[in-house]
Amino acid sequence: MTHYDAIVVGSGMSGGWSAKELSELGLKVLVLERGKHIEPSKDYADFVSPWDKPNLDQIPQDEIKQHYPIQYSGVSYAMRNSTKHFWVKDSDHPYDTPEDRPFDWLRGYHTGGRSLLWSRQSYRLGPQDFEANKQDGHGTDWPIRYHDLAPWYEYVEKFAGIAGSQENLPQLPDSVFQPPFALNCAEEAFKTRMETAFPTRKAIHSRIAHLTAPTEEQKSLGRGPCQVRNHCNRGCSFGAYFSSNSATLPAAKRTGNCTIVNNAVVQALDYDDTTKRVTGVQVIDANTREKTTYTARIVFLNASAIATAMILLQSKSKAFPNGLANHSDQVGRNLMDHVSAASASGQFEGFEKNYYYGRRPGGLYIPRYANITEQDQPYLRGFGFQGGGKRVGWSGNRPGIGKDFKAANRTPGAWQVGIYAFGEVLPNPENRVTLHPTKTDKWGLPIAYIDCKMGKNEELMMQAAQHDAYHMLKAAGAVNINRGPDAEINLTNPGNRIHEMGSARMGRDPKTSVLNEWCQAHDIPNLFITDGSCMPSGGCQNPSLTYMALTARAAHHAVDLFKKGII
Repeated sequence: MTHYDAIVVGSGMSGGWSAKELSELGLKVLVLERGKHIEPSKDYADFVSPWDKPNLDQIPQDEIKQHYPIQYSGVSYAMRNSTKHFWVKDSDHPYDTPEDRPFDWLRGYHTGGRSLLWSRQSYRLGPQDFEANKQDGHGTDWPIRYHDLAPWYEYVEKFAGIAGSQENLPQLPDSVFQPPFALNCAEEAFKTRMETAFPTRKAIHSRIAHLTAPTEEQKSLGRGPCQVRNHCNRGCSFGAYFSSNSATLPAAKRTGNCTIVNNAVVQALDYDDTTKRVTGVQVIDANTREKTTYTARIVFLNASAIATAMILLQSKSKAFPNGLANHSDQVGRNLMDHVSAASASGQFEGFEKNYYYGRRPGGLYIPRYANITEQDQPYLRGFGFQGGGKRVGWSGNRPGIGKDFKAANRTPGAWQVGIYAFGEVLPNPENRVTLHPTKTDKWGLPIAYIDCKMGKNEELMMQAAQHDAYHMLKAAGAVNINRGPDAEINLTNPGNRIHEMGSARMGRDPKTSVLNEWCQAHDIPNLFITDGSCMPSGGCQNPSLTYMALTARAAHHAVDLFKKGII
């Protein structure tokens, strides 16, 4: 069977939600995943002991240089020999950039995509985030407001499972929470002292997509509570953290309505000039190079911001000579990420009797205060801080041999708290991805040409965040702070935060945007795009929770139109 009610391209964070919602609402759904099938019992490494592997499970340097130079430079903390299959080989998946504007495209091609690789930080956007473009003139106005998405945030949070605390902050609305992971003694001290010194700022529990009190629905999918082992980068055999593999795809498959095809590299979407609808998806088998076309009444693109834009740009026709759904010339433009650079850490004295700091998937979060509770900053938008406290010196890398080595590593070092800023990047139509005019990949498709850079606003923002990071730690009583208030700022490369957004943005005007308020293409009513592509702006919060909510909302709207015979 090659005809379905709906085709979903991509099985990651948003693709899993598209598959779940469309299948549960009764549609026959095909999920196309360009990478291989992942079997947790075989492919996860959370029960692998590094000392049982050659080179303590490290990847040889010559292999990194040949196959993973970009991936490893961005996520060295997560790449081991037993987990490298979660990340693409740069040698197999090239792309190009201007020489002076590098872009770190960090990705994994397999069932579940980057839902197996994310940091699980889960925050709603606030009312200000949906209004910022209109207020300051950067980007196009969101076609929805916070109240439109709030019930869908609640809907996906109940299913996914988010651990966190109720804080009643207008700029960071509360979610439906399971119990949070407790702050440790150093974090509690930092929180109390920092909030006293800066009443306009708050330090709260990280909001993490980990189960701490699983619901019956979550348990019915085989998910269990977080074991706080800190092996999340290796996959979670307990299904404790939210991923497509642990939650949405099993929910879709148990309906009997969902089929997944792996190794399916999408070449283009077919478009009918008469009906003005997409009719199907052209696929190349990644291994055999065999070509197949699958047809459907609805298509959801969830391939990720860059890949989705590439598919649209490759899908040319008489009606769309510059790429599908691209009458606005906005496909591929307004590419955003988040920006980092500002960070600091310091030691906290007086807690030596508290021996262990404990393993947890998250520590603390400082929500945005710039241009909210602290107005008139010399830059637009703002930033938040992620961070946490721990006892250093547990690594086993102190000097010594034999008895001296054991003695040196018998006790931990000082307590330390570190914080790291994530800032919003302004939409810019010149930050974009296009098709390379001459270079192709191993399947004969054009490679991506990504031209994207950070701007002056991001630089000013991170300079301010560095100043704030230092002074918050100092006011909280930290000593030996490792970065001063005027430390040199080297902004992260675009893409390095792995939050690509904006390449097929939502908007009110078809002349300046690709999608309407339902993530439905202005030009093509049966085409929906609900991955990061759809975002008109990014806020400073981790965006995955917003992708989930937008996807669930769009899927329900699409099925309503489908059942009415409109699409």
